[in-house]
Amino acid sequence: MKKILKNFSQNPKNDILSGITVALALVPEAVAFAFIAGIDPLVGLYGAFIMGIITAIFGGRPGMISGATGAMAVVMIHMIQKGNEVGDSLSNPVDNLGLHWLFITLLIVGLIQSLAGVFKLGKFVRLIPHSVMMGFVNGLAIVIFLSQLSLFQENTINGPQWISGLELYTMLALIAVTMFIMYFLPKITTKVPAALIAIVSVALITILGNIDVSTVGSFISDGGGEGLKGSLPVFQGQIFDLIYTIEGHWDLILSTAVLLAAVGLIESLMTLNLVDEITQTRGSGNRECLAQGGANFLNGLFGGMGGCAMIGQSIINVNSGGRGRLSGIVASVSLLCFILFGSNIIEQIPIAALVGVMFMVVIGTFAWSSFRILHKIPKSDAFVLITVSAITVWQDLAIAVIVGVIISALVFAWENATMIRARKRVKDDGTKVYEIWGPLFFGSIQNFNSKFDIQNDPKNIEIDFIESRVSDHSGIESIENIIQKYTSVKKKVKLTHLSPECKVLLLKANPSIANSIEQSIDDPRYYVVTDLIDREV
Repeated sequence: MKKILKNFSQNPKNDILSGITVALALVPEAVAFAFIAGIDPLVGLYGAFIMGIITAIFGGRPGMISGATGAMAVVMIHMIQKGNEVGDSLSNPVDNLGLHWLFITLLIVGLIQSLAGVFKLGKFVRLIPHSVMMGFVNGLAIVIFLSQLSLFQENTINGPQWISGLELYTMLALIAVTMFIMYFLPKITTKVPAALIAIVSVALITILGNIDVSTVGSFISDGGGEGLKGSLPVFQGQIFDLIYTIEGHWDLILSTAVLLAAVGLIESLMTLNLVDEITQTRGSGNRECLAQGGANFLNGLFGGMGGCAMIGQSIINVNSGGRGRLSGIVASVSLLCFILFGSNIIEQIPIAALVGVMFMVVIGTFAWSSFRILHKIPKSDAFVLITVSAITVWQDLAIAVIVGVIISALVFAWENATMIRARKRVKDDGTKVYEIWGPLFFGSIQNFNSKFDIQNDPKNIEIDFIESRVSDHSGIESIENIIQKYTSVKKKVKLTHLSPECKVLLLKANPSIANSIEQSIDDPRYYVVTDLIDREV
């Protein structure tokens, strides 16, 4: 109980103020991602609320913020468009059918992510190399920065156009004021979140000074929305009627669900890893999988957009002092209150203030030390770092992380494949001993096989694995082949100091080689230690 209360809030004041700050930053993000997916902004806002409240209470770590995200919005687009086309082509047309397909898809996403938690797949995030992590945060910082540039545009008859003149200079000035406050206020006091003070200050400047700037309200209306008022779209007809419309399109629904689940989990677990490093604490990846799955399932039931962890907002939260679960709860409840009761106030917040906050997040997220260490780390790690950063910007972070892990794994396998060695000596009785050093696995079996001189070796051979470990089936198969080659030329082989697991696997694969395996598990190194102890005693 004490641990639960500690995770709930170590500093209620900081958590509450930080949560309000995060909620302000969530509004334009959720609206923008809803526009990207081609759905009503309220779907994105309510989706952010559901994601946020569920993961704040049940998620893998306190202080992490979840909501509607661009990574998942991009995956949804094709399915939503296809669903709308199908809805329009029906004999009784269904409006927003693509959105309804999304809700059904989110039910599947929730189940997949929950199963990942049940089968404890979240622990695999710990296998992500540090070079991948650095490339990920660098690429993400660039993505956050680039996403803010769209806010420097306005919709015209000819499409989006960059703002210019006084409008541009005013926005840049307000961004500078926001960043100035966020940079210098913590040097004076840390009792209040600098981001919240910056947003409120810039909002007061524009309101009291009657400065005409782009606001949250104008941003929503320019994108085709109707502000923060309105109601959520509801299912038209029975759920079974909707499922009937999917006939012939289940491949699209299922593939989209798998992609959404994978992207959501990777982004969430990477965010968890990053927040772990910032706070010097450790969260639970498996618990996060369950919470994300439950939140997306509820989004499917109640008409939200779905989503996953938000790295930018999570960093705002922890940097503003929000370290407990209370911060995420306050952020979600505040977002809901903004929608239900405070829409008129929130719509007056200048977009420039929120852009300034996100620019400070970019500066704090980017691993600037990577420039300093790039020429000091192994070339393979430097290549992975740059590649992951580039792919994160070019494609998305899920693909970038997968590619980075694959490259790192291949480099690791190649380097270990060249490490295997064989020291050779001959005993007094004429037995030739091969002392194997290094891992024996699929990548090193070719080098392993080349160590033996089968035709010229004496009648008795001993292969000592005291400094080696057989890691996979390929290694076992290689040992079995060596024994068969020596046996075919009437020579006897003894395998010594194999691990118990390897013995079991070898005998299971080929019981006939039991005579070649030394049954004693004695390790000569143990006798050395024993002798030293005996002498001292």
